Amino acid sequence: GEEDEREEAVEVRVTKKTKRKRKTKEEKEAEMVPLAARTVGSKIVVGAHISAAGGVHNAVKNALHVGGNSFALFLKSQRKWANPPLDPAHATQFASSCKDHGYDPAGYAVPHGSYLVNLAHVDADRTSQAYASFVDDLSRCHRLGIRLYNFHPGNAASSSRTEAIAHLAEQLNRAHQDPASGDVVTLLETMAARGGNTIGGTFDDLAAVIAGVHDKARVGVCLDTCHVFAAGYDLRSPAAFAATLDALDGAVGLQYLRALHVNDSKAPLGSGRDLHANIGTGFLGLRAFHNLVNEERLWGLPLVLETPIDVKNEKTGKVEEDRGIWAREIKLLERLVGMDAEGEEFARLEAELAKKGEAERMRIQEQVDRKKAKEEK
Repeated sequence: GEEDEREEAVEVRVTKKTKRKRKTKEEKEAEMVPLAARTVGSKIVVGAHISAAGGVHNAVKNALHVGGNSFALFLKSQRKWANPPLDPAHATQFASSCKDHGYDPAGYAVPHGSYLVNLAHVDADRTSQAYASFVDDLSRCHRLGIRLYNFHPGNAASSSRTEAIAHLAEQLNRAHQDPASGDVVTLLETMAARGGNTIGGTFDDLAAVIAGVHDKARVGVCLDTCHVFAAGYDLRSPAAFAATLDALDGAVGLQYLRALHVNDSKAPLGSGRDLHANIGTGFLGLRAFHNLVNEERLWGLPLVLETPIDVKNEKTGKVEEDRGIWAREIKLLERLVGMDAEGEEFARLEAELAKKGEAERMRIQEQVDRKKAKEEK
């Protein structure tokens, strides 16, 4: 369908209650052994959006497990309004785990906001519900020593775009003035849709929100490579990549770019489809990521993978998570730093990964073409 397939898969997983077999001691121990060692001294700080199931403290071991130097997480369930408060014991464990393993939560843990929150909705009841959830997340960040918080800007379904953007900025100002939010920086995520009701599909949208925020030190941008590409910003050639960064700099200012979500795209440029693909297998291709990791202005920023890791087990037919995919993609991105894009090694990797995603790219391209033909009738 037209919805994000990755998100649909999550929905199915969340709603289906199955009796799980208890894990054996061996299985539990195997899960604790890191799949890859963390790279020391890389110019880029790559990680993934890992699970915090069972408590926020578990996010640290899960980041470690895939060899990540940064990580994203949900601070509570992203799909329901009512959530238990942050457990003080979990907060203490989170802090000590970060310290033990050399993670700086202030700069390199980038939680993702709830999918339910739409701060641009002007209805009073909706606003108070969304705002309460949002500020609760910010207070959790503050208590965990996390400084960056990423969220979807929302949509203007209930008003004009101008009103929705002003309303969103107003809610951010309110949140920033709340002492519970500490000095957490609220990051507007770039969105996959252009036009329509979605806010954040253009850099001008982001600029309009930021213009309405009083405390500029408390607002920033998280650029999602799949989303901007789907919204029509190209990243594939060095020239296109530079032009997109220039466009962001011109509209918003690169000083506001504080984090990136690093995903390839199953859908073509400007399709408006939010379909994440594994690095190098989508329409962006490996060259886009070579451009990204060799852009010195992005060195030191948290780069977070949100690529698909659900794999069908050929023996059982069941879909299982393979976190090894993230471990390998982290190493791949680190390897691309300083690699000759005209050399043999790059050409081999690029061709290998492009071939892997070919069938899926064709499948989505056909969907996009069919939709376009329908609209033109």
